[in-house]
Amino acid sequence: MKLYSRITGTGSYLPPRRLTNADLVAELAAQGVESSDEWIVERTGIRARHFADAGVVSSDLALVAARNALQAAAVDAKDLDLIIVATSTPDMVFPSTACILQNKLGNHGAPAFDVQAVCCGFIYALTLADAMIRTGAVKKALVVGAEVFSRILDFKDRTTCVLFGDGAGAVVLQASSTPGILATDLHADGQHVDILCVPGQVCGGQILGDPLLRMDGQAVFKLAVGVLDEAARAVLTKADMAATEVDWLVPHQANIRIMQSTARKLKLPMDKVVVTVDQHGNTSAASVGLALDTAVRSGQVQAGQTLLLEAVGGGFTWGAVLLKL
Repeated sequence: MKLYSRITGTGSYLPPRRLTNADLVAELAAQGVESSDEWIVERTGIRARHFADAGVVSSDLALVAARNALQAAAVDAKDLDLIIVATSTPDMVFPSTACILQNKLGNHGAPAFDVQAVCCGFIYALTLADAMIRTGAVKKALVVGAEVFSRILDFKDRTTCVLFGDGAGAVVLQASSTPGILATDLHADGQHVDILCVPGQVCGGQILGDPLLRMDGQAVFKLAVGVLDEAARAVLTKADMAATEVDWLVPHQANIRIMQSTARKLKLPMDKVVVTVDQHGNTSAASVGLALDTAVRSGQVQAGQTLLLEAVGGGFTWGAVLLKL
């Protein structure tokens, strides 16, 4: 019997502290940094984001999202065969946030590891879990994207600090004889490392370099629109499907302009695009899973529909997953 992987449960979590643009603009003004709600909305589509409180780490957010996904899938955490966490803001240098999450879930023995592909991390992790299920190595997998990006933002740089938020999104994948994930496509190009990065490291107990996020917004935008279109078309070709057969595009929630450009290239109307960036901001590796769960729980996305997930992130990494829910 040919094996496939299917998403059987979704989950997400946003930390309680919600900052509207007005809230953030007021905090920035206190530090002498000028911005406005109109400026942020016009350039990004973002109206609010959530920040984790001091002491709250990525595994804390991941835990709630994971439990919600497990409950939706009616799967006990002890029965998981694989745990993958996509994050660029791990709890510590090591061990992995996945191992920390595994302990909090009460799972013992399943392989657990982190994936670092920045905003494309969830797509990378989903692809890896799908491949391991298809080989028969595992039957039940948990994939989580979790971030506390508020910890690596430079609040003196108004071009980046208004973009990001914290959160987590999760899915449970299970082996099935019925196709769920139909096709995947992953890429990276390291020559673009410098356009989106946090160029710092820990050495001898000190931080070397710059530990805050740096981005060339124009370069990222230009590259993102092109590669997202290519990845979307690649998975459609692999599955022998047309864009018209896609019920929902679930893109990385980075910038409404990038999302609109992607939809336009695929000739998909915006009413077929899941949009949460206005309320969540860019939650990096949590973004796609968080948007998916939000859409599922609202009834917007329903079982049996065809979804195109895609993301692009620092590295430069990009990819897409085509699936039937």
